[in-house]
Amino acid sequence: MTDMMIGLSGVGILLLLMALRVPIAVSLGVVSLGGIVALRGVDPALGMLRAMPYEFGASWTLSAVPMFLLMGAFAYHSGLTRLLYDAARLWLMRVPGGLALATNFGSAGFAAVSGSSMATTASMGRLAIPEMLRYGYDRGLATGTVAASGTLGALIPPSILFIIYGWYTEQSISKLFLAGVIPGLLTAVFFASMIVIRCWLNPKLAPQRHEQVSWAERMASLRAVWPLPLLVLGVLGSIYGGVASPTEAGALGAAMTLAIALLQRRLPWRAFCASLAEALRTTASIFFIAIGAVMLTRFLAMAGLSTGLVELVTSMDMTVAWALLALVLVYLVLGMFLDPLGVMLLTLPVFLPVFHALNMDLIWIGVLVVKLIEVGLLTPPVGMNVYVVKSVVGDQVALGTVFKGLLWFLLCEALLLLLLSSFPQLALWLPNLMS
Repeated sequence: MTDMMIGLSGVGILLLLMALRVPIAVSLGVVSLGGIVALRGVDPALGMLRAMPYEFGASWTLSAVPMFLLMGAFAYHSGLTRLLYDAARLWLMRVPGGLALATNFGSAGFAAVSGSSMATTASMGRLAIPEMLRYGYDRGLATGTVAASGTLGALIPPSILFIIYGWYTEQSISKLFLAGVIPGLLTAVFFASMIVIRCWLNPKLAPQRHEQVSWAERMASLRAVWPLPLLVLGVLGSIYGGVASPTEAGALGAAMTLAIALLQRRLPWRAFCASLAEALRTTASIFFIAIGAVMLTRFLAMAGLSTGLVELVTSMDMTVAWALLALVLVYLVLGMFLDPLGVMLLTLPVFLPVFHALNMDLIWIGVLVVKLIEVGLLTPPVGMNVYVVKSVVGDQVALGTVFKGLLWFLLCEALLLLLLSSFPQLALWLPNLMS
């Protein structure tokens, strides 16, 4: 059997293992190790297995991941999420769909300190869904808003997915963070516009509240969330001002969040320990998958699949448009079945040589990849954010109702993907200013 055939067989076995619901990190590791044994023998495979985890874990760039995760954990356990949602609720309650709007913009704010879509979804879901259901909101709108707005955590900086993508593709994480700002804000605005228009045309979706709220209460709610702008300015300002690297900025953000929580007496010892444990668990999960993906990259390179794919693209005279179409189709299909990080690290070893061959801007591609991952978080049968919402609502709302409530949000995502594909400067304008 030729090296190329071994590589193709490995890809087939990998897809089979994932179809059998074997954890993606285990699937990647087993196939990569077995493939290298078949290609080079046992000793080289064991040598790579000994060296790879250390080389990966010692990456300075990736040390930003646990820092930002810790910052988000401190923010959640100190109650910043609830304060943010309450402030948005008080200011937007008079607008059609006000609670849904508060959830949307509250998620955008929390995304700026958490970096994780599922963390944003879980946090806002526990706060917003009971409130919306209590005021008679349509169940599909209530749950769909939480699931969709939770995806803002993938795009609005600091984003864990951008850190992993930047490390793998050797792109500037600072530029990736900047590239995500306009698309992330556009996503929040598109969602908000759609919610207002639907609720204005059909008031039954979101019955108006008649609660009287004074301006003093509104201003007090803003004073309660003063740490959020400070955190965003401290973290992102230190990166773009050239004062700190992403890792140092993540550490600064975690330290600032902890200091604010302690000064406000909002982080008891139990919550502090829960924050550390949460950040450690998530970091270990991310690193386990990423190590498997790096091993897969080595295996595909040894088998000659990467080189063969570039030669195929060159011989076919593939255009950027066709490459983008292939990217969209692959991510939409895989996003229906796999977790976000798994999708990205499974596909980048295959697509990256093609992007290089076509001289495509990898910062722009990074935004498209993360946007497609957002869509995958919402699509059946395995939309991760949908199941996070389902775990929050339990038997109160059927799973089909949640998916149905997401249809309008998916339409917004499709329009945004079309815009980002047609006008790359929406993503590249801010990074180019930085250059």
